[in-house]
Amino acid sequence: MRGSLFAFLGGTLITLQGVANSRISQDIGTWQAATITHFTGFVTALLILLFVRGGKGSSFKQVKPLYLIGGTFGAIIIFSNVTAIHHIGVTLTISAILIAQLSLTFLIDSNGWFGVVKQKMQLPQFIGIGMMIAGVVILRF
Repeated sequence: MRGSLFAFLGGTLITLQGVANSRISQDIGTWQAATITHFTGFVTALLILLFVRGGKGSSFKQVKPLYLIGGTFGAIIIFSNVTAIHHIGVTLTISAILIAQLSLTFLIDSNGWFGVVKQKMQLPQFIGIGMMIAGVVILRF
């Protein structure tokens, strides 16, 4: 249950962040919005690390260098989301994001990439993705 609540919170905040970034980018530019977003996110995460988690940073050395590109992905994600929101609106942007995320996670789970436990995908999962795609097509009209 706790995981579902955090997933719901994260999904809600992703949507709100996309809308906020879209508004910010109209005033100062898309890359500037991405910079501000990452900076405020960094400050927030640093404060949480220092005050809530006790500032233990020794585990940073255990991170594989490949995974350090996550922040780079974040900058591109913000740019892509803001640009998409400007062109197709919030609803279609978030719908497309969800489909892209689910499609990639299907590949990751079914192939066991990145050290995740390999999952067997069955017909109901494929039907679900198909229904989501159909829903976006319907939303488009």
